[in-house]
Amino acid sequence: MRVLKTLFTAGTMGAAAMIAQQALAQAAPAVPPAAAPAQAGAPAAPRVQAPLLYGWSPKKTPVEAYTAPNKPHWKLSEILASHKGQASWIQPVVRNKDLMADWHQLGAGGKTVEVLYPDNRVGMIVWSGQVRVSIKGQEPFVASKGFEINVPLRLPFTMETVGDAPALWLEVHQAGDVPIYPVTSTPTKPKDLPGYTYTKVVISGGDGVYDGANKPYLDFYKDVVEPNARTGAFIASDHFFLNNIRGKGTATPPPTNLGHFHVDFTEFWFIMEGNIDYQIEGVPFFTAEAGDIVTAAQGRWHRASFGGPIGQMDTRVAINPFPRGLHDFPEDSGGRQ
Repeated sequence: MRVLKTLFTAGTMGAAAMIAQQALAQAAPAVPPAAAPAQAGAPAAPRVQAPLLYGWSPKKTPVEAYTAPNKPHWKLSEILASHKGQASWIQPVVRNKDLMADWHQLGAGGKTVEVLYPDNRVGMIVWSGQVRVSIKGQEPFVASKGFEINVPLRLPFTMETVGDAPALWLEVHQAGDVPIYPVTSTPTKPKDLPGYTYTKVVISGGDGVYDGANKPYLDFYKDVVEPNARTGAFIASDHFFLNNIRGKGTATPPPTNLGHFHVDFTEFWFIMEGNIDYQIEGVPFFTAEAGDIVTAAQGRWHRASFGGPIGQMDTRVAINPFPRGLHDFPEDSGGRQ
């Protein structure tokens, strides 16, 4: 299979330290550890490729089906049309055994009830309007289009629309996560959920924290697009990987390039900028544009490439449950997409 230049593998372009630990590292060129520094004017030391590791990988058969609300390609334009005339709404778009994601629109003057989630982070991408984000322990900030937001476990937070236009954002949770309501802001018992009865308790375990790899927010257009900066993982945590992959448009790879598949998880992407071409097993080839959501169901061969035109900057945000998730490539691919 032809090795494709400038095509990033979805979900593997995190921070440099993390990349070194990825399964793909064995296929990447590497300088031998014992190589001495080159003398001034001397030719560069030859780069060698680590041996490829071959294995018999279980490929889901039949492949995972798309069951509602899941679909290969959610077009934002179609979602907005379906909610025309509604000030506030929620549209489920992803449901799998690991993650769930919904579009949220909150009308002018709206504010969410304060909630926290017991054991997992919440990730968001703001797409239109302005929303004031208040997270325990952080100065409130106003997020607009392109902001990526990270709320650690057990930190209460609220979202409040600022200005006259509705705020629209994608919100991602671990599958099955249900909210806890602090008694200080919700003194009366909330409405029960199917399978759950709300009970007043003492919450233990302490607050979640931010660290060197996880920050409260990223202003994508200001921090990445304007300075033409490098991208990478915004959230890299237990059961949650939200990873920005950015590059210039390239020629579409041939259909013989299958990409890769994942043994144990479904992956989806938010298109942040430009266009991304997709080839997914069992799905006709298509191009997604900014604001769209694309899903490759568990076990399906899939390939994402920068959709162009040539030279245009394109960005997809890969979202899956494993920062070091395994990527299985065809035997003749050389370990690359």
